[in-house]
Amino acid sequence: MAFRPLHDRVLVRRIEEDTKTKGGIIIPDTAKEKPQQGEVVAVGSGARGDDNEIIALDVKAGDTILFGKWSGTEVKIDGEDLLIMKESDILGIID
Repeated sequence: MAFRPLHDRVLVRRIEEDTKTKGGIIIPDTAKEKPQQGEVVAVGSGARGDDNEIIALDVKAGDTILFGKWSGTEVKIDGEDLLIMKESDILGIID
C-alpha cells in the first residue's frame, strides 16, 4: 500500500464481527452496527511535543485495537474501506 499517515495519525482496517449471536440468531445487515475493533495497517512518525521532539506512537502496524463508535474518517484506498484516526481516538490495544 502506498499510503503513510502523518504525525500521530493511524490507518485502520475494521475487523468485521460475526453475523450470528451466541444463541445462533442471524443478524441482518440492516441491524448490524459498525465494528469497533480494527487492525492497524500503518502509523505516522509521531506527534511533536512542546520541546519540538517527536513522541513515538504506542501502536504499531499489526496491532488489534478498540476504538470509539464514531472515531476516525472513512477513506477508500486501493478499493478497500479504511479509517484514518488520531492515536488519541484509540481506546486500547487487544492482546
